[in-house]
Amino acid sequence: MTALPLPVLQISATLISLVLGAWTLLFLCRIVLSWYPQLDRNNPLVAIVQIPTEPLLVPTRKLVPPIGGVDVSPVILVGLVSLLRELLVGQQGLVSQLLVTAQRLA
Repeated sequence: MTALPLPVLQISATLISLVLGAWTLLFLCRIVLSWYPQLDRNNPLVAIVQIPTEPLLVPTRKLVPPIGGVDVSPVILVGLVSLLRELLVGQQGLVSQLLVTAQRLA
């Protein structure tokens, strides 16, 4: 088995961290937007948050319907994305451990 070069691992870890961090931020924004149902859904700023998050929220809503009229799917996805980020690029994450191993071998 060939190991990935150190720069590839460093770039991969950074990209994974940034992408998952952006998803978390978008879902947090989605939670805040849910507090203001009167907002115009055609507003470009609202669309920036809705367009990338809605494809993941739809199947989550099917699994966990709104509880008492409150959509909890963004909260669930914040938790799942945060967990995934920690498992991959956290201090003991898989990619982080590969990076540490590659740095020792270099």
